[in-house]
Amino acid sequence: MPNAQTEQWSWILQTVWGWIWGGLSWIIDWQAYVFRMVLSGGSFWEVAGKVLLLLFPTFVLVAGVWGTMISLYTIPFRLGHTARVLTALLMSWWDAARMAWFYWVGMARFLIVFVGWIWGLLKLGVGLIWRTVKSLVLSPFALLDSSSRHPGVPWLAFTLLIFWSMIEATIFTFTLRPTMSELLADLTGYTVNPLALVVILWFFLFIIIGGSFACIQVLNEAIQTRAFGQIVAMVGVEITVALFEVLFLYRELIDAITPWLAQQGIELGVVGTLGLAFLGWTGVRGMTWFLFGRFGTPALLAILGRKAMEGQQGAARPLAGADLEFWRGPINALKAEHEWFKKEAQHLVELLTLPSLQLVAAGFNFLVVVVAGKPHFTLPFRSLDQVLASTPFITTGKHHIAEGGA
Repeated sequence: MPNAQTEQWSWILQTVWGWIWGGLSWIIDWQAYVFRMVLSGGSFWEVAGKVLLLLFPTFVLVAGVWGTMISLYTIPFRLGHTARVLTALLMSWWDAARMAWFYWVGMARFLIVFVGWIWGLLKLGVGLIWRTVKSLVLSPFALLDSSSRHPGVPWLAFTLLIFWSMIEATIFTFTLRPTMSELLADLTGYTVNPLALVVILWFFLFIIIGGSFACIQVLNEAIQTRAFGQIVAMVGVEITVALFEVLFLYRELIDAITPWLAQQGIELGVVGTLGLAFLGWTGVRGMTWFLFGRFGTPALLAILGRKAMEGQQGAARPLAGADLEFWRGPINALKAEHEWFKKEAQHLVELLTLPSLQLVAAGFNFLVVVVAGKPHFTLPFRSLDQVLASTPFITTGKHHIAEGGA
């Protein structure tokens, strides 16, 4: 009798297990086919698109099928709770369908917001660069304005003085480049880089030309104050400056017209060449001085000396923070955008993770229904904070509703 009962129970268990496994084994082949269809494709982009759009919904679909089939087998053991289990399964499938749709919509929304965020970041970067360049260009005018706030500040003369010095430096740079290249090659024994020579020579000539205007301004002030010692000193300096510019700069211009003068029957010697070069320097420097140099040079000296321009009535005191405006603008803009960056980064993370987490929660609900007979998560999630506050442990119905509606 004991052996017969054992064989009978063994047959019953095998029959029940075969019946159960017969209802579940098809899921293994089916899920293999589904995943193989999702993970295969003719190209990399096709596979990437299918994985991005279908992989998470496929996991939820497979979890839903497993949870539904196992829950149906547990109905005979849930006396009095059949309606609740079937309702929980139906609501879980409804949540899974909704979360799949929200996942696709959420991905599209994330891409739109991400493109807009990148566009805003590019606009911010361009704005910072523009403000930096603008501050760099306008900083001399800001310093001049801080040193003397008066309607008579010669902005136009100052600009023309800088512009003329740049033009003159450019012209004489190309005039002197062959001579300086040969001179440096003879001194050093190798050929100097042409680009480096042009850049260094241009800055050197720009300072020399600007310094010649400054010498005239100092000489003019010495004559007005009748400072004879300073007059003699500045006359000597001005003669030296004139000789330098005549010998190395303006002489090259006279040499350029010497062949034309020779065709006309005029032969220039050393004295004639230097005399014409000196007349050229005097004419150019005199015209530029009386046109804008005498007005723009005091402004240039005021910027270099960081002091108010002399002779201006009602000039205000220099502003202590004016020279900080060059950096203050971009730094303040970056500080103002710091909170925007932080908020937008958090928003992007929420847009990226919330649709995926909702699908995971929908699949997890199917497994919870098998054990507890009801879903755990109330979907959809309203924010990432609600996801962080959720717990995977089974709670009472009242606490679950309160937590899910938070």
